[in-house]
Amino acid sequence: MTDDELQQRLQAHDPAASLPPADPAWVARLLEDTMSADQSTHTDTDLPVETRESGTRHRSPLTWLVAAAAAVLIGGVGVFGLLSNDRESSQVPSAGPSAPVSQAPTVTVLAAGAPTQGRCMVPSAEVLANAQVAFAGTVDAVSDDVVSLTPDRFYAGEVTDQVEVRSEPAMMQALVGAVDFQPGQRYLVAASDGQVMVCGFSGAFAPALESLYVAAFPG
Repeated sequence: MTDDELQQRLQAHDPAASLPPADPAWVARLLEDTMSADQSTHTDTDLPVETRESGTRHRSPLTWLVAAAAAVLIGGVGVFGLLSNDRESSQVPSAGPSAPVSQAPTVTVLAAGAPTQGRCMVPSAEVLANAQVAFAGTVDAVSDDVVSLTPDRFYAGEVTDQVEVRSEPAMMQALVGAVDFQPGQRYLVAASDGQVMVCGFSGAFAPALESLYVAAFPG
C-alpha cells in the first residue's frame, strides 16, 4: 500500500476529515481547561476511599472523552503531517551531477596554395620556420573541395581538434597532386598566410621531413 492509499483510507474513516486541521495549541488549552475544571467540581470528601488512598483523582467520563478527542486530534495531525511531508520529500528530485556539456570540435581552416610557376626551391628549416601553422596528422577524408585531417602534434599555430583544407575543386586537385593526400595516411603539413606550403614542405610523414620540422620548430 502506498502512502497516498493509506492516507485516503485513514481519512475515509475519520468523521472530521472534512474539517480543517485543529490547532495543536488550542487543543492543548482545551484539554488543560477541561481537566482543571473537572478537578474543581470535586472535593476529597466526595472521592471514594480507594481513590483517596491511591492518590489518584476522579475524572468524569466527559473529561476522559475530551482527553481522548484531543489525543486523536493531535495524533491525527501528526500522522497526516508525517505522511504528507514524507510524500513531498520523496517527490523532490535529488540534485545529481550535471551532465557534461558537449562542445563542438575546434577547427583550423586552411586553403590550397596557388600552383607554383617554375622550379621549387630546396626545402630548408629556415624557410619552413616562417610557417604560421605546422602539424602532423592523419587524413580522415578527401573530397573535391575539402581535405579533413586529425592532428596529433602541432609544431606551430593554435592547437585544434581538426584541420580542414578548403578550396575550389581545381585548386584542391592541384594540391592533392602535389602532396598526394590519402585517407588513413599520416602527413606533415605547413601553411603560410593560410595556404598550404608545397614544394616538399608538406608531404607524407617521413623521417627526413620530420627532422626538417624539428629543426624549424625546436622545443
